[in-house]
Amino acid sequence: MSMQTLDDIDRRILALLQEDARLTVQEIADRVGLSSSPCHRRMRQLEERGVIVKTIALVDQKAVGLPVSVFISIKLERQKEKDLEKFARAISGWREVLECYLMTGPRDYLLRVVVPDLAAYERFLKEKLTRLDGISSIESSFALDQIKYTNALPL
Repeated sequence: MSMQTLDDIDRRILALLQEDARLTVQEIADRVGLSSSPCHRRMRQLEERGVIVKTIALVDQKAVGLPVSVFISIKLERQKEKDLEKFARAISGWREVLECYLMTGPRDYLLRVVVPDLAAYERFLKEKLTRLDGISSIESSFALDQIKYTNALPL
């Protein structure tokens, strides 16, 4: 679905859900100026069209004992499709990896990893990442402080 197919009411519904997914259909309907049934129908259509992927609870990583965020730049020895797919498959099952992006520029991948401490990161590095074939370099940067974090798209 392209951005052009979202009207103002759809955008307002999405903005409200991104702010608080626990709002009831009636609360959302009241805020966007619809009655409950048309609002519910729009929300269902947004889900069916893949605009709303899923509804989740955001958990504070520090509150659950995972205060360390590490950004890892990976360069592969070869950038052939099978090598890229092999890397993507391997890291997709690792729970420590919250995000992974295929990048342009001097590195092939950028990962965000969360761990409880430096020892856990060392284990992740030694027991998982460095055991993958085809990696030519790994550069780790540790986040000192989180200045901004949001998952809400700027609608």
